[in-house]
Amino acid sequence: MADVAAKAGVSRALVSIVFRNQPGAGQETRERILRVADEIGYRPDSAARLLARGRSRTLGVMFTVHQTFHTDLIAAIYPEAERLGYDVLLSAAAHGRSEEKAIEALLGHRCEAVILLGPDAEPAYLDELGHRTVTVSVSRRVPHARVDFVHSAEGKGVRQAMDHLVELGHRRIVHIDGGRGPGSAERRRAYRAAMRRHGLESEARVIPGAHTEESGIETGHLLVAERDRGLPLPTAVLAGNDRCAMGLLMTLTRARIEVPRDMSVIGYDDSHLSHLMPIGLTTVRQDSVLMAENAVRFAVERLEDRQLEPREAVLDPKLVVRGTSGPAPREPA
Repeated sequence: MADVAAKAGVSRALVSIVFRNQPGAGQETRERILRVADEIGYRPDSAARLLARGRSRTLGVMFTVHQTFHTDLIAAIYPEAERLGYDVLLSAAAHGRSEEKAIEALLGHRCEAVILLGPDAEPAYLDELGHRTVTVSVSRRVPHARVDFVHSAEGKGVRQAMDHLVELGHRRIVHIDGGRGPGSAERRRAYRAAMRRHGLESEARVIPGAHTEESGIETGHLLVAERDRGLPLPTAVLAGNDRCAMGLLMTLTRARIEVPRDMSVIGYDDSHLSHLMPIGLTTVRQDSVLMAENAVRFAVERLEDRQLEPREAVLDPKLVVRGTSGPAPREPA
């Protein structure tokens, strides 16, 4: 601002008044200051100004690289944060970069609150983090931690998917587990409960996996190898998430197993990937926009009132039926 003031022939205080859009400068002077600022390439540093007041008005978002549903959440976080007057700073957890490192980087950049997308960190760390700064966990619930939670009713989503498959005549329904991924334990319990409720407990089978395409590919290879040994294929698979379902579909296609004629496949999330296929993926939709809006709102409200107790938003998922689910194949006579 001193450079602008010197070139425009005014005081630094007057330059400050103009850039804060406050009264006190004539129109001609205001235009001259803005013209000089443009000529020398000066832009007001709003971040520095906020920090001088003890605020950054920035929300930090920790996400995991390659998790497509996280990109859907991020896309919905930006407009809600901007609507409430906040900027967004992203930090990724990836191979060789832990969640803790990604989170601490956000705090090092003076983020006032952190929104964690599908965190896998230890509960003790999340509780300690919640005592240090305003923290919101999306897609994962950690009881007793001082953290706000936003997640789907996982059990409802799985029940909808299982009821859909049973109504189509499926009995040999396999579930690919999501490992330690967010919501995996709840989805696994809901799958077993649904199999019991439909009298199919003896057919229940959970295959260990993860929320990755590789997990779906490996499961596909396993099922094809079992078929080649004379074992019956499952007639339907409930995958841990859309990415896992995509990997499974790739392997089934290469093995000439037709979906849904020979096997039905259902994913979870309804990420944008579910639409990018020759046949659309039947999946359980989590409302990324509503999840993002709740997460941002929780963070901002707690920044305005630090005395608020941790809260929880549980959103209803919805089964979206597309082309990968159909009637169970007829058993050979």
